Amino acid sequence: MDLATFAVQCLNAVQYGLLLFLVASGLTLIFGIMGIINLAHGSFYMLGAYLAFSLSPLFGPHFVTMLVCGTLLAALFGYLLEWAFFSYLYQRDHLQQVLMTWALILVFEELRSMLVGNDVHGVKPPEWLAGTVALGELMTYPVYRLFASAACLLIGAALWFTVNRTRLGMMIRAGASNRDMVRGLGIPITRLYRTVFAGGVALAALAGMIAAPMSSVYPGMGGHVLIVCFVVVVIGGIGSIPGALIAALLVGFVDTFGKVFFAELSGIGVYLLMAVILVWRPEGLMKRGY
Repeated sequence: MDLATFAVQCLNAVQYGLLLFLVASGLTLIFGIMGIINLAHGSFYMLGAYLAFSLSPLFGPHFVTMLVCGTLLAALFGYLLEWAFFSYLYQRDHLQQVLMTWALILVFEELRSMLVGNDVHGVKPPEWLAGTVALGELMTYPVYRLFASAACLLIGAALWFTVNRTRLGMMIRAGASNRDMVRGLGIPITRLYRTVFAGGVALAALAGMIAAPMSSVYPGMGGHVLIVCFVVVVIGGIGSIPGALIAALLVGFVDTFGKVFFAELSGIGVYLLMAVILVWRPEGLMKRGY
């Protein structure tokens, strides 16, 4: 493998890992703060991809505006979904949470089939992101993938700032540590939970919108992402956003280079990584922390 090819694979690994981090950060927020095992989280990623497919003809070259509008729509959907369904799950055991969220997956798939059909669709990146940059004399790299990595880094930084440097983040961290004390201090914990859930849905949908021009938009696309994101959350440590970032990058590199060097065994590389880390650190790479 020459240097240019190695650089391309490293960029692919980082881009994939950062995209996984966007989805997994929403999942670890919801589980770490609200204590809900949300199997439907992958459906929000699929929602974002189909939002990109539906909105891109309306916005044309204004791709960033489309991302903002789609994220706001997803956040509103998440806020209403928490009010209608998830608010009843806080005092239920994990089995009922699993059954409820699995049922939501089936509902979302049927709604997707009724609204947009079962065909595979593609989303074209805007013209200003459709070019390539040269890596050496023979290799090129798509500009859109660089944009996707930069966008994920920017969103990750904004998420860290929100959680660690704002009043809302202070309430989120307090609610994760002791929700009864937060409720006793007069903080509206119900509204806080809905805000956190809406944010988690928005992050997953935004990841789906960013990923749509790089891959096909197809039925059931959230299933694989959900499994890998649970792996990321477990490796990083449940409830830890920095841990989710480190784990997502590790998974990105293992998956990308596993497909290059061990194509026949690449499917087990990520799960082997999880097994090794859990044997070494059963609580994950990092303890709960934001």
